[in-house]
Amino acid sequence: MSTGSDVGALLRDWRRRKKVSQSELALQADASARHLSFVETGRSRPSRELVLRLADCLEIPLRQRNTLLVSAGYAPTYQETPLEAPRLAAVREAVNRILGAHAPFPALAVDVDENIVAMNAGTELLLQEVSPHLLVPPLNVMRICLHPEGLVRQVVNAEEWRSHLTGRLYRQAIYSGRESLRRLYEEVSAYWPDASTPPGRGEDLSDTIVASIRVLGLGTELQLFSTIATFGAATDITVAELSLETMHPADQRTAAAFRRAADARTACVERPGQTSVVIPS
Repeated sequence: MSTGSDVGALLRDWRRRKKVSQSELALQADASARHLSFVETGRSRPSRELVLRLADCLEIPLRQRNTLLVSAGYAPTYQETPLEAPRLAAVREAVNRILGAHAPFPALAVDVDENIVAMNAGTELLLQEVSPHLLVPPLNVMRICLHPEGLVRQVVNAEEWRSHLTGRLYRQAIYSGRESLRRLYEEVSAYWPDASTPPGRGEDLSDTIVASIRVLGLGTELQLFSTIATFGAATDITVAELSLETMHPADQRTAAAFRRAADARTACVERPGQTSVVIPS
């Protein structure tokens, strides 16, 4: 059975992870530093409201907020609804609309473990030379990009790009405290044990105003940069953990290459811009 000390240890871990002092957190949460100290050491059981205020101040993900509540002896607050459920129909429609509208350029939706749940035809064009065994569901972005038989073998600035992606994954693992992300980070880091740039340190991918990836594909050298969006004020765990990544051409040559490739697929069964939804089992 959970005790007050369980939630106290978890809160202390999150506070230290975010590099916030007890006094700072207490002030933000409208609590006394003495009471927060008692909570962290298990001498006092926090109210449900205080747990949620502290979680909000520390920007703790919804899944982990449920863990805090259960550890404090309360029922979890946030639901986790399967993406294919009728309740999330509007979310699926929004994802498909955004991904479809971004065609012919690549766009995809990923879950908390970096698995692809939806992608558009532009993404399929970008990944058409990736080894087929990496494109068997569940499709994982990090594996597809960083595996030696994945997209990385086409990337011109491969070392910098690998370091950028592993750095992003490392930060996600630390921020979320999610064990599955830590294991994924260790897996993809081991793909390139002799890389001269230690995983997680590289950030400067180019001398342009935004970091970009340079890929050999579609008969030319493509240069792309990406943006990542999330659902604001989400109260469902599945929705909160969903992110949309759109890739944009950094030059006219890249834009033209994707438009030509999309036009060439017009006669195919799958219409240009149509999304391919891959719901995790």
